[in-house]
Amino acid sequence: MLENKLGIDNSAALAREEERISKKKALELFENHILEHLPAGKFVTLQKIHAYLFSDIYDFAGKIRTVNLAKGNFRFAPLMYLGAALENINKMPQSDFDEIVEKYVEMNIAHPFREGNGRATRIWLDHILKTEIGRVVDWSKVDKEDYLLAMERSPIRDIEIKYLLKNALTDKIDSREVYMKGIDHSYYYEGYTAFQTEEL
Repeated sequence: MLENKLGIDNSAALAREEERISKKKALELFENHILEHLPAGKFVTLQKIHAYLFSDIYDFAGKIRTVNLAKGNFRFAPLMYLGAALENINKMPQSDFDEIVEKYVEMNIAHPFREGNGRATRIWLDHILKTEIGRVVDWSKVDKEDYLLAMERSPIRDIEIKYLLKNALTDKIDSREVYMKGIDHSYYYEGYTAFQTEEL
C-alpha cells in the first residue's frame, strides 16, 4: 500500500482512483499540447509526464525512486546505478524505429519511478516516435500477453518487442483515441514489488 495524497488505505480503491485521475491528466496532456513543448527522448520529459499524471496522487510524482524495485524475478536498475543509467539513456540515438525502441527498453529497465512507470514511459515512447518518424503505436493492435512476455525478454533479446510494436505503428499521430489506448493498455503491467538494497 503506497502512501498517497488521497488518504486512501485500501489498495483496490487506490488503484481505481489512480486510474481515474491519471487518465484525466493524460487527456489534458494531449488536449493542451503540452508534450509539443518538451524535448523528445530526454529523461526530463519523462519526469514532467510522470509529475503531470500523478502529482495529485503521490508526493513522489516526477521524482526518481529511492527504493530498489523488482517485478517477478526481474530486478530493475539498482539505485546506485540509476543516475548513470538515466544519463546514458539521454545520450542514446533515436533517429529510427529500432533506436527508439532500444531506448524505450533501456528506460523500462531503469524504471525510474516508484509507481506509474508503464503509463508515463508509454506516452514518452509515443512522443519520441511522433517527433522522429511521424508515427505512434496503436496499442489496441498489441496483444497484452505478447507484449508482457516481449518486455520481460527485451533486456536480453529485443527483437520480439520491436516486431510487436512495428506491426502496430500508425500515422494517426493526432488521434485522441489512439493516444488514450496507450493509457488503457498500461494497467495490466505495472505490478512490482519493492525489495531491500541488501538483497542485491
